[in-house]
Amino acid sequence: MAARTDTELVFGGTAARFHGPGEELLGRTAESAETDDRLRDPAGPRMVLVRGERGIGRTVFAHAAAERLRAEGLTVLPLACVPGDGERPQLLALRLVMALEEHRSATTKHRPTRTPAHVPAHMPTHMPAAEALSAMKHDDPTAMAEALAAALARPTPAVVLVDDAHDADAESLALFDEVDFDRVPPGIRLLLTAAQHNATARPAPSPGSGSGQAMDRLANNRAAHTITLPRLTLEDATAMVAQRLRSAPDADLMRRLHELSLGIPGALDALLVEWTGQDAIRTADGHAFLGTGAPVPLLPDHDRYVAALRALEEPCGTVATALSILWPLGRSAEALVASSTGLPTESVADGIRTLTAEGVLDELPGRNAASPSRGWTFRVPLLAHTVRERLGPVKRSHLSAAAVEALWASGAAQEPPPLLEEADAETYLPDRIADAGFLVDRDRAVTELTAAALSLYPDLERRGMLRWHLGAVRLIEEQYDRDLAILRSGQAAAGCGDYRTARTAAEWLVCGPAEGLDPQAVHEAATLLVASAAAEQDWQALSRMGTALWWEGLPLSAMATVSGRVQALWQLEKWQEALDLMLRTERVWQANPGSRALLELFRRVAEYVLGRPDRFTRALALPEEPDLSPSKAFAFNIATFDVLLGIGDLRAAANLLSTRSMRLELLPQPNRFLWHHLNGQWDEALALARRLLVNGGVLNVVPGHHLLPARTAAILLAQGRTTSADRLISSVRGQVNGPLEHVLDHAEAEVLRTLGDLGRAEEVLRRGLRAADERGSFYGTDELLASLAEVHAEAGHPDRATACLERLERTAERMNSGRTRLLYLLTSGKILDPDCSEAHKHLSEAVDLARSRSQPFETAVTLLAAVRANAGPPTLLHEAYEHFGEMGATLWRFHTRTAMREAGLTVPGRRRATAENEHLLATLLAEGLTNRQIAGVLRLSEDAVANRLSRLFARTGMRSRTEVVTAVLTGTPMTKTHH
Repeated sequence: MAARTDTELVFGGTAARFHGPGEELLGRTAESAETDDRLRDPAGPRMVLVRGERGIGRTVFAHAAAERLRAEGLTVLPLACVPGDGERPQLLALRLVMALEEHRSATTKHRPTRTPAHVPAHMPTHMPAAEALSAMKHDDPTAMAEALAAALARPTPAVVLVDDAHDADAESLALFDEVDFDRVPPGIRLLLTAAQHNATARPAPSPGSGSGQAMDRLANNRAAHTITLPRLTLEDATAMVAQRLRSAPDADLMRRLHELSLGIPGALDALLVEWTGQDAIRTADGHAFLGTGAPVPLLPDHDRYVAALRALEEPCGTVATALSILWPLGRSAEALVASSTGLPTESVADGIRTLTAEGVLDELPGRNAASPSRGWTFRVPLLAHTVRERLGPVKRSHLSAAAVEALWASGAAQEPPPLLEEADAETYLPDRIADAGFLVDRDRAVTELTAAALSLYPDLERRGMLRWHLGAVRLIEEQYDRDLAILRSGQAAAGCGDYRTARTAAEWLVCGPAEGLDPQAVHEAATLLVASAAAEQDWQALSRMGTALWWEGLPLSAMATVSGRVQALWQLEKWQEALDLMLRTERVWQANPGSRALLELFRRVAEYVLGRPDRFTRALALPEEPDLSPSKAFAFNIATFDVLLGIGDLRAAANLLSTRSMRLELLPQPNRFLWHHLNGQWDEALALARRLLVNGGVLNVVPGHHLLPARTAAILLAQGRTTSADRLISSVRGQVNGPLEHVLDHAEAEVLRTLGDLGRAEEVLRRGLRAADERGSFYGTDELLASLAEVHAEAGHPDRATACLERLERTAERMNSGRTRLLYLLTSGKILDPDCSEAHKHLSEAVDLARSRSQPFETAVTLLAAVRANAGPPTLLHEAYEHFGEMGATLWRFHTRTAMREAGLTVPGRRRATAENEHLLATLLAEGLTNRQIAGVLRLSEDAVANRLSRLFARTGMRSRTEVVTAVLTGTPMTKTHH
């Protein structure tokens, strides 16, 4: 099958690329309209000033306005100011006069020179450019003013764009302010851009004591109109990021971007450039995600924010460095900066004022107009992060210790901690304690770091839990306590998905635990070691851990050794080996409450997989183990929940949630994916699947490691995305010595069946059954047997189909599973003679059973099968059609429409049905299918497919398959107005 060239849905995703600004100016619709109105209005302002803070996009905005003017036939004369221009008086005025004269000469060179009748008599008729050059040479502002007035008075319509006017010389800006525009013809307009850093919080001087103040005066000129560009809203920022990445950004990615940039486009772009350069942003299925644990990047030296800070004279740099640590302390930070850096208080105050005026800091207003300011924050949080993270360890520790001592002293005095509400009160103090290290009270630091870390568990966003645990480890000297802290850090790392750190911590404890360390702690370390290796999919290491030889020589108890070996075998799905080992060592693990509950769970699941479900089923009715810690009880419930979802028992899974007080939103993402999949909430399921695919978390708790990619592929296939489903399955295959892949075999076979390749589908299904039989596994074989029976029947081998059906019936009786029973009833109804009463009976029972299970997809599939076999009234198709529509199963909905027409039923919503047909056809094209393959998928003739394509091209105005594919990949509506 041809591969998609974009928006691939594969394990690990693909690295996002930064594409730069597009043609569309996002988030500036109102401001753009206002600018155009002012510049087009003959009676409008003669000067339009575009102002805003650093990185807000003044230049891009003004040049976009200029392009619109050029498109209307107006002349735009661009001038750009650069740093240093302010030291050359009258430079901008000279450049403006010369630009106007050059433009006038170009437009009138073929006309006789004469003085226009409407030019006042006192205006000079000689060349203003020469006068301006002379005025600048002799530093004569009066002469320059006359030359400027003469240049503006000549009727040569144009818009002069002056970019970064804040870098211009103050004398020129003052001359602009003095021009009497009432006496100037309306043909000349000025469009100026200039920085304005005081748009937030208290007013502060504009940058530059000369040019900035002159710019402020110019903004108040009655001939001027100021447009201040605001920061982007979250909605506009999301559109901008989608434009830059050519993918829809995930909500978590946008939250991080907006928190660090505050909606300033320049900061957003800086973040995207750094993160994409580090491959921290990954894409899957046209959606962009930030990788788990991706660190916030540091801005490079050439970045505009870093360069602006470095351009300031001392003590600004020293003050900014100290405030990057101390700013959350509010007004008290000023005194702490002085005491920590040795700077005089006056110098610190001067530095803060300059940093605020230059747009590095924002002064936070008080609660009311009479209250003093509450303190300062960095205008761009990303800059604060960059400055803080570039601190050397000694200075960082020193400043952090000052913050810690101030906060502890505040607490001792029973005063509220003086933290600004803009700061993260939950993480600030623990972060500073971890950075301060040995410079603060060690015992108190360990106690507070540990308590803060435990309160933040599981810290899936990695806000600090693991860092604080590791900080505590560094401060503990006694080996016994240190080992316990290492265990906590390893468990914390596993909780937030840092399995490499978790494994390292576990290996340390397993290989050399402290003398006298609690055996239960060592047992937990062995458990953590195996679980981390499984999470990293290190099947070779797990294979070694499944042998007695690997554990020999380690200073571990028999309990820890047995438990570790059983877990390794369990993760590898070597069920019988695990049960045999448990039987030989039952006296060991039954004697310890800490291991007994865990291994009892292993035994129940292993027996279930091997076709002995009684112990697992009975345990569902039992109360929770009373002696388990909350975290262990949660883990055991999750494992049971996973098995129930894997076998499709949604009712029992819902009952478990209810009786064990488990909230769905707090469950791990793989469990929530399976829940949404069975409930027919496929949009929610796909959103979770994309994130898990990008971050590598596609494995579920055993059994059925590969349920997530297999079920995701099933959703994609139901949407007509055959190639995407095939790519996904291939991307998670090939794990040497790993767990069974038979659930992937079933998913792959369904793709092949959809494409009409029954021969390869049979091979793949047989392969899956052989692998399951080699390990004695019944788990998941029901789906394989049902599909293989149908493949044999479609291929014209009724005897083979019947043999598969008989085995499926035995499996259903043995496993006592609702899904297996439904598969048997449904399959027998499909492959038996349609006129056979037994087939009708089975399908009627299947309809009742499917409805009782309340799973929309299997219910709809069952209803469709019943009608096709004349085992139910055609009106059942309406119910199936609605179910498929709610889930977005467009391919199944297409086939249901066909069945409805064959049954003489009216398809509801003709316009919607036509749109769905065209979208499905476009999707199949985007998947790279040929006309013949499309015909097979839709069960049409090739001529019918060709006719449908012709109608699609005629209606949308598109002329090629490439245009259709592009529209699908970019989400562009397929209408003539867009093409």
